[in-house]
Amino acid sequence: MKDADSIWQEMLPKIEVEVHSLGFDVWITPLKPFKIEDDVLVLCAPTAGAKMDVISRYLPLFKRAMREIEGAPADIVIISDDERPQQVDVSSTAPTAASEPSSPVTHNVLNPRYNFSDFVVGKSNRLAYEAALAVSERPGEMFNPLFIYGDVGLGKTHIMQAIGNDLRMTRPNLKMIYVSMNDFLNEFVSSIRSKDGVNNQSFRDKYRSVDLLMIDDVQSLSKKPSTQEEIFNTFEVLKNSGKQMVFTSDRSPQDIPDLEGRVRSRFMSSMVVDIQPPDLETRIAILQKKSQTAKKNIDMRELTYIAEHVTDNIREMEGVLTKVIFLSKLYERRVDLAICQEALKDYRVQECDEISIDEIVDCVCRYFGMQKADVVGKRKNKEVVMPRQIAIYLVNDMMTLPLAAIGDYFGREHTTVMHARDKIAALVASDNAIKTQVNDIKSLVLRK
Repeated sequence: MKDADSIWQEMLPKIEVEVHSLGFDVWITPLKPFKIEDDVLVLCAPTAGAKMDVISRYLPLFKRAMREIEGAPADIVIISDDERPQQVDVSSTAPTAASEPSSPVTHNVLNPRYNFSDFVVGKSNRLAYEAALAVSERPGEMFNPLFIYGDVGLGKTHIMQAIGNDLRMTRPNLKMIYVSMNDFLNEFVSSIRSKDGVNNQSFRDKYRSVDLLMIDDVQSLSKKPSTQEEIFNTFEVLKNSGKQMVFTSDRSPQDIPDLEGRVRSRFMSSMVVDIQPPDLETRIAILQKKSQTAKKNIDMRELTYIAEHVTDNIREMEGVLTKVIFLSKLYERRVDLAICQEALKDYRVQECDEISIDEIVDCVCRYFGMQKADVVGKRKNKEVVMPRQIAIYLVNDMMTLPLAAIGDYFGREHTTVMHARDKIAALVASDNAIKTQVNDIKSLVLRK
């Protein structure tokens, strides 16, 4: 069978004749052939958003084109860059796939886009950034191990790979491995199946002879005692040799269930830092940098609009921006609020389906330190009225309810609801303090 690149190169001319030139440039050209496995061609899209758009728009076309290629695989799958097997061996002397044919792990290169200069720093991630920078300057000496945790899509993989990319430039002879915990597990299981034990020793030599070991998503260690034993022993060898280790997880070491105490203590033995969802200003800065990279001039009003509506996941926010830029090219006009609203349409529907009035009001009460009975009650003193009006504004903004239904919940006429909605909308546009409060509460709601 032909390799993935050959198959894809034969498919492209067949696809191009059926796709608008703009769509071909925006969606098809960025795709990269990744591999052929189990008679399936795997293509890689740059982002999760691009992946979903390619699947919805072009997957049937891709399958038709592939069926016309002699010796082509039976099926085709689209993945995003973040879904690729994340094993990287960038050492010139470390074992490679060619020398370990029994290994199921695919070796790739570090993503060159993940570097310190492209990482937007704000209050939510500054400590992680500074710690990672220190590690890249003095590996094995500063913060060893470095443990970074936070929700998905906040930049953990970016900052980890930035360490590797930086050291690859400043210390090209440094031996390093970057691998996801799942790939480490799969390779470990494969190694212990060897009857003669050669593969098992080769696996251990590989991971215990590096200068920098980076393991992503270590929360996957939960309930895997044998792999925890291997990680512990590898940790001890590297630590005693003064070699640097960096780990990421979607939760802190203390919150990973069924993790052996000795493994947890090793993870926590140096620097543990978290990355929180970015504030509004940082989200806007991220969008500005991404739009500049895409050579697209987008006004602050539109960038702010996107940043206000995608609050928890940088990856998703970048996906929305990609869609905005595509729609701008498709409609041949500057990015405006109408384009942003269209790009956010599906995202907002998903949000609204998961939100209740109670959740919004509870977050308002928590933010202002008030009782729910006061916010939905009859009191009219100044300390209560403003939080109540903000709650009404947020319910109207984040849900698709008629004004009468909102009024019923708060025990007020729909005209009062309209007044509160319009008043807060005007303040959000003119008063930065109120705008910050509203956005902070919205972030609390969306994180629930």
